[in-house]
Amino acid sequence: MVDHIEALIKKVGDLPPLPQVAQKALSLIRNPNSNMGDLADVLAMDPGMASTVLKWVNSSYYGLTQPVATVQQAVVFLGQETVQSLVLTASISSFLNKPVPGYDLDKGDLWKHSLGVAAGAQQIARRFNTALAEEVYHAGLLCDLGKLAFESLFRNVNMAQINWQGRSFNDLEMEIFGMDHAQMGAEMARRWNLPILLQKAIEFHHQPSLAGDYIQIASCVHIADMALTMLGIGIGKDGLRYNIDQKAFEVTGWSMDQLPELFSLMMDQVKSAEEFIGLTVKP
Repeated sequence: MVDHIEALIKKVGDLPPLPQVAQKALSLIRNPNSNMGDLADVLAMDPGMASTVLKWVNSSYYGLTQPVATVQQAVVFLGQETVQSLVLTASISSFLNKPVPGYDLDKGDLWKHSLGVAAGAQQIARRFNTALAEEVYHAGLLCDLGKLAFESLFRNVNMAQINWQGRSFNDLEMEIFGMDHAQMGAEMARRWNLPILLQKAIEFHHQPSLAGDYIQIASCVHIADMALTMLGIGIGKDGLRYNIDQKAFEVTGWSMDQLPELFSLMMDQVKSAEEFIGLTVKP
C-alpha cells in the first residue's frame, strides 16, 4: 500500500502542506510542557492567524464589554481547545474553499460541506461521549481532504458510464485509483503530523465498523457526512449514493429519525464560521 500511495501521489502532484504557523501552533497545543504564552507568540507572528483569533474573541458570540487587543489576551480567554479549532479551521480554509472541478464542486461547496460535517459530528459526540467532541469536530472538518488530491485526475472521467450507475463514489475511486479519498485524506493527515485519532477517523469515516479502537469518532463523522449528503450540500458528482454503515448508529445510539435534529444546527454553525473567517459561500 505504501508503494501504491507514493506512486499515486507522484501522479497527483505534491500534496498541499499545512501552513507552518499552524504546524507550530498545533504542536505546542499537543505538548504538555508548553504554555499559553508560547502559543500566543506563534500565532502573533502570522497576521492572518492573529486577526482571526482577535476577530473571534471580540465577536458578538462572547459579548465582551471591553475589546481584547492582543493575541496573548485572546488565547488566555479562549482556551486551548477553542484556539486549536480556530487554528485548524482557518489554516485549511484556503484549501477547502476553492473550486474542486473534478468532483463538480464550485467554490465554497467542499468548505461548506466540511463545516457542516464538523458541526454535526460534534453534536453527535456530545450526546454520548463529550470527551471526543473537540477531536470529532476536527475529524469532520478534514474528512474529505483526499478529494483535493484526486480531483485533477477525475476531471476527464466520464461518470455517465452505464456500469457506474447507482454505485457510490467511493467504489469508483477504489476502481480507478485502488484507494478512496478517505484513505488519501488519512495519508495527508499523517504527512501533516496530525494525531493518529484524526488520521483513523478520516480513513474510516465511510466504514466506521472497520475502525477498531477509533470506531466512535469515525461513526460520528459518518453519520454527519451522510446527513449533509441527504441535504444535498457539497455532493457534486457524488450524487446521493452513500453506503450507510449501520454499525455507526449502534455505536452512537443515534437513529435515522434523529437526523433532522442535525440539519439546522449544521447550517447555523456553517454561517457562524463563515462570519469569523470572512468567507462567503453559495447559499
